[in-house]
Amino acid sequence: MARVYNFSAGPAVLPEEVLKEAADEMLDYRGCGMSVMEMSHRSQMFADIIETAEADLRELMNIPDNYKVLFLQGGASQQFSAIPMNLMKNKVADYIITGQWAKKACQEAQRYGKVNIIASSEDKTYTYIPDCSDLPISEDADYVYVCWNNTIYGTKYNKVPNTKGKILVADMSSSILSEPVNVEDFGVIYFGVQKNVGPAGVVICIIREDLITDDVLPGTPTMLKWKTQADANSLYNTPPCYGIYICGKVFQWLKKQGGLEAMKQRNEEKAKLLYDFLDQSELFKGTVEKKDRSLMNVPFVTGDKDLDAKFVAEAKAEGLENLKGHRTVGGMRASIYNAMPKAGVEKLVAFMKKFEEENK
Repeated sequence: MARVYNFSAGPAVLPEEVLKEAADEMLDYRGCGMSVMEMSHRSQMFADIIETAEADLRELMNIPDNYKVLFLQGGASQQFSAIPMNLMKNKVADYIITGQWAKKACQEAQRYGKVNIIASSEDKTYTYIPDCSDLPISEDADYVYVCWNNTIYGTKYNKVPNTKGKILVADMSSSILSEPVNVEDFGVIYFGVQKNVGPAGVVICIIREDLITDDVLPGTPTMLKWKTQADANSLYNTPPCYGIYICGKVFQWLKKQGGLEAMKQRNEEKAKLLYDFLDQSELFKGTVEKKDRSLMNVPFVTGDKDLDAKFVAEAKAEGLENLKGHRTVGGMRASIYNAMPKAGVEKLVAFMKKFEEENK
């Protein structure tokens, strides 16, 4: 079996150790005679899986006791609706637009109330994070919304926006668990797991308890009420059991690696390898302002579409997969999530050097 280096933005690379463990347990999970795919979500065995996963996530992120952790379905995009439905008491919200996913979330929220765009980087194709130190926060805003790391454009917030006391909601899908965050800076953190945690189909929401109420917008579906899910401990209906099981294994893998401080150090080392090469390259150019560069998603271009296509094709032949950039940016993008080994980034940089020499 030959494993490639998978630079996909999501679904993305998972730790090989986790995949092997899951393979070993596929037919018989810990002597129960069945796969996790087959067991009842009401069984004690699955209760142990989901409760351990939550406990490990709480430990990794140092989640305070007054925050609920919900394992839900529908991906992060379903929360684009759930967030205004659960939080828009005054039917007003402030959004900071730093890429396609924040923009889509904003458009969805406009179905439910007045949405103010209080900062945006659209003027420069989302290649930077706006200054959020003195935002024009709306007096009656129910919350302020951000996308913490922009998968497509390769930018990341390095400071918490000054929301002037308003609830801060953050989509952390592509940077979660890559470094420590102070959960108490946020009212809601949520993330689709398919980028840095597990297989597609699970969204995890970390929500301050006082924000989980019956006071939701009229017409909110039962399944989108956070209180429905919180009261049932994520078991109101059949959850994405196998996905949660894999997430739990990834949480345990992260603990073995030394936790989020250790992951931050590793991720900085990997990203530095790639960014240092881009900064001195005569052929390849990074597309993001240096101060706002993501540790997880690195877009770059040659400036020639045909050359970009040639690079992607030749990289694939070398076992460097999924390097084609998003259509709105073009060029290439390397997603170097937690599970991407340093050797994968080293091989990519070595190939880029060789390609540059051959295509001067």
